[in-house]
Amino acid sequence: MNLHKLIFINNACYKAGKTITPKGIMVHSTGANNPWLKRYVGPDDGLLGKNQNGNHWNQERPDGRQVCVHGFIGKLNDGTIAAYQTLPWNYRGWHSGGSANDTHIGFEICEDGLSDSTYFNKVYREAVELCVYLCKLYGLTEKNIICHSEGYKLGIASNHGDVMHWFPKHGKSMDDFRAEVKKALIPINPSPKTEDVLYRVRKSWDDAKSQKGAYKVLENAKHSADANPGYNVFDEYGKVIYPGKSEIYTVVKGDSLWKIAKEKLDDGERYTEIKALNGLTSNIIYTGQKLKIPN
Repeated sequence: MNLHKLIFINNACYKAGKTITPKGIMVHSTGANNPWLKRYVGPDDGLLGKNQNGNHWNQERPDGRQVCVHGFIGKLNDGTIAAYQTLPWNYRGWHSGGSANDTHIGFEICEDGLSDSTYFNKVYREAVELCVYLCKLYGLTEKNIICHSEGYKLGIASNHGDVMHWFPKHGKSMDDFRAEVKKALIPINPSPKTEDVLYRVRKSWDDAKSQKGAYKVLENAKHSADANPGYNVFDEYGKVIYPGKSEIYTVVKGDSLWKIAKEKLDDGERYTEIKALNGLTSNIIYTGQKLKIPN
């Protein structure tokens, strides 16, 4: 995810300062053929490029309307894709035209001509990653994500068709979108002991009072992972940033590679990983044999 921040401090919505407890996420798209973030986000921060018309949304009432969202996804000036946070996530936005403003974080995906699959796939992926980030931040799941048109059917948003006038053109639905968010939210290396040794860098950074302190916390996390073979240090997105030592398992009577994988990795099909890690050429194992277990 390529996330930046430029808060709309001049927008009347921001000035209102009303806060919410986020209970969901609403996905919007802009409804205009203009994929450039600078159309909506400004002023130029050196990445966006200058909006020659000066009609971005960081003003009292953009285009004379009471509108404001928590974020936008689209193109930077160099053509790369990024997401911008434009309101504090827990501020009440003006995005749904209904009661979802009181409960949902809303962000817009900048539309193009709706036919460019390359652009669509990039902003779609960025939107999935942004939702994963927000779900982790507020304890939400994929079930708490809807688009504007779904919000209308639920009676909590105005009558707009986004994003279902766009996604199906590229073979995607909101169910597909939610499924991809769900997949990304599944913890890596799950087991009953994971919570005891799962260190997430963002939390470490929040707990640390300085850069030096944060470094120390991360170093402690590494040492703890080394002291608990079979576990890694993860970042806030579930990506391994420090692999811990491999757990050593001693084979007992009645064991098989599939059984060990099921017990140690929660998935019997992962026996091939144990086999590869230990350089085994067959599935035959024997009592007392020492096996490395993948992290």
